[in-house]
Amino acid sequence: MERYDVIIIGGGPAGLTAGLYTSRAGLKSLLLERGMLGGQMVNAALVENYPGYPDGIAGSDLGSLMHRQAARYGLEFVTAEVTGVSEQRPYSVITTGGGFEAAAIIIGTGSEYRKLGVSGEERLSGRGVSYCATCDGFFFRNRVVAVVGGGDTALTDALELSQHASKVYVIHRRDRLRAGEVLQQRAFAHPKLEFIWSTVVEEVLGDKVLNGLRLHNVKTGQQSVLKVDGVFVAVGFMPNSHSFSSILELDGAGHIVTDELMATSTPGIFAAGDIRRNSPRQIAAAVGDGVAAATSASKYIQEQGNGTGITST
Repeated sequence: MERYDVIIIGGGPAGLTAGLYTSRAGLKSLLLERGMLGGQMVNAALVENYPGYPDGIAGSDLGSLMHRQAARYGLEFVTAEVTGVSEQRPYSVITTGGGFEAAAIIIGTGSEYRKLGVSGEERLSGRGVSYCATCDGFFFRNRVVAVVGGGDTALTDALELSQHASKVYVIHRRDRLRAGEVLQQRAFAHPKLEFIWSTVVEEVLGDKVLNGLRLHNVKTGQQSVLKVDGVFVAVGFMPNSHSFSSILELDGAGHIVTDELMATSTPGIFAAGDIRRNSPRQIAAAVGDGVAAATSASKYIQEQGNGTGITST
């Protein structure tokens, strides 16, 4: 089992930044990612609020730049899914690609799309039900679609879809949005967007492909059917913490509990980004968390004197 100073689990902005900092600190570092490097930000057509890019930057481009910068300083990468972490030190990390050992671990596994949990959703996933407007919007060119949700992600998705679809309904369970003011102004001013307030989706309709949504107005109790060709679910995220629930303290929602230095309840294990409790779920915040976690991990290894003694290049 190959030994590392630090293993970073998750290749989003928090993990990539942590790997950059530990590698530059001379620690032998490995980043494990089960999917595409960059995390959720690769789904953003344009990131407008990350410092240093006044005209914005595509999320995929930002992720690629972070990857390239971290690799330049010696961070190693393995594509594999983590299935378990030992409670004994040095920590063993078991993955679908084999086992690895490390003196310290940084968890930046982020979160995954929360589902509606209604009839027809699973059956028609990929056949009209989507969780990524950037990924699938093009397939609904000149079609009628709906977005479920009222936060920043929902309105960003709706505006993205308006570039392809002929009509975009925004279905929200409340009578006001949670999204930022700038996004709200853009959305309300857009001629293709129509809002359906105080309403939830009760069922996704269709045989082989989606053809409508059964809606329920939570104020009046009225039920109706909305004819659409696709629905994009944007009702939040669930933390990817199931692999660590037996060794780390989690909050009620499943987020990893950390202190201000990103230390978890288990010495030598740190968490950064959307996976931790009270994360603001912003790229810039995840980057800051990655720096803090890497600094804490480096200090921990130095104090314990249990590194590999191998300096990354």
